Amino acid sequence: MTYFSKSGKLKILFVASEVRPFMKVGGLGEIMYSLPKALRDLGHDARIMIPKYASMDTEKFIFKSDLRQLTVVPVSMDQAGLFVCNVLRYDNEKGKTEAYFLENQEYYEKRANTYGYADDAVRWALLSKGALEFIKQSVWKPDIIVASDWQAGLIPNYIHTVYRDDPALSKIATLFSIHNLAYQGMFDHHFVSDMDFDSGQEEIPEFDNPRLLKLNFMRRGIMHADAINTVSSTYAKEITMPEYGELLNDLLKERRSRLFGILNGINNDDYNPEKDSNIKINYSVKNIGRRKSNKVVLQNKFNLEEKEDVPLFGIVSRLTDQKGLGLFFDIAESLLTGFDFQLIVLGSGDANFTSFFQDLANKYPKRVAGHFTYDETLPRFILAGADSILIPSKFEPCGLTQMEAMRYGAVPIVRKTGGLADSVIDYNPREQTGTGFVFEQFDHHAFYGAIVRALETYQYPKFWEGIQKRAMKSDFSWTNSAKEYVELFKKTISLHNQPVV
Repeated sequence: MTYFSKSGKLKILFVASEVRPFMKVGGLGEIMYSLPKALRDLGHDARIMIPKYASMDTEKFIFKSDLRQLTVVPVSMDQAGLFVCNVLRYDNEKGKTEAYFLENQEYYEKRANTYGYADDAVRWALLSKGALEFIKQSVWKPDIIVASDWQAGLIPNYIHTVYRDDPALSKIATLFSIHNLAYQGMFDHHFVSDMDFDSGQEEIPEFDNPRLLKLNFMRRGIMHADAINTVSSTYAKEITMPEYGELLNDLLKERRSRLFGILNGINNDDYNPEKDSNIKINYSVKNIGRRKSNKVVLQNKFNLEEKEDVPLFGIVSRLTDQKGLGLFFDIAESLLTGFDFQLIVLGSGDANFTSFFQDLANKYPKRVAGHFTYDETLPRFILAGADSILIPSKFEPCGLTQMEAMRYGAVPIVRKTGGLADSVIDYNPREQTGTGFVFEQFDHHAFYGAIVRALETYQYPKFWEGIQKRAMKSDFSWTNSAKEYVELFKKTISLHNQPVV
């Protein structure tokens, strides 16, 4: 028996570490805003719970008190009251609750940042247990909890152990959502000693137990959830293999009957070149010729030579090894001396990447430019003006940049992995099909070949415009993804009372 209503409308609680517009650090914050919104648009009651961080703008967002003095840890074990929480809620303009916030002075309010503390294990265990204790006392009970990434990985573990006999919580299904398997908890999982290895079978230690710091939150989420979801169907298959499985591939292979993949979406209202106020000239697939004006503006902004007929490539990315940008190291000089094109790099990250691209910009000042600090508006500027976006990722669970690029008519050049493989169709000159250029092997030769194919195709404006238009017509709206999620939620609920295998 579940709380699932006869109307077919679901009550869904997402538990995560961030959500736009209250707190956003990375892509997770965007997804946690867009997916629940899309579900609400379909008529479902989707809400999210995150910590109440000190940096949240309480003047801009009106929070209401929902529950005070929530006892997460027994009083006898928390004499100082460090783990006592309040729960705040945010209601939209229609009076419907969209979000809950777990308020705790010691572990959230006193911290300047979202991540990166020595006691993060305690902070995220507190979020998991706090969410469940809140549900116990709340009138509103979800049919399913979506535990997002390792920070919420203990929720399925708690429900199937500590709360397995609880009359309220034991009825609630759990879906564990993996956004990036590489991040699993407090330690580098590649170098775990036998003594520190977490099998996932032992009881969850109390908050004051040093053993808590050794738990693999990701492993426990995978082991105990009713179902597991990743952010693309290809990534769901890849993580069962040693190359991508981050030492959890055997476990994921064991649970493959409950492992699913649904491609993330993008917000078509936010990412719309026809109405985007962040770009100079608005345009659509019907008047794509107007787009060239943005290219000129972009060239001028970055002090590149103003040339409409020269292909302009863009990189909008974290500058890390995962993004595959090291493939550039062996081919950049050859490309720049052999072909006429321009390159703009936007992103921050590892020093070896920033220094490499800065050196290129110094050597080729009218052809290469970089901006290596965070800027909220520049990504749209580049998407609207660049001819192509380069995404040679070593692995990519989903990726949003390629979808955003296609929405703006910037042709993606991507490696065939994860969500990139699921969203970009390789250009076929014979059939005149495809939405980008795709290469398979993770090596600089394959990457070089894909870039050359793009450069050659660019010389045929009719063919290039065809790729642009097909890309812009691709539908990656959250509505499509949300409908798939509804079916997965229903399946997960049906699996809840079946043995976890």
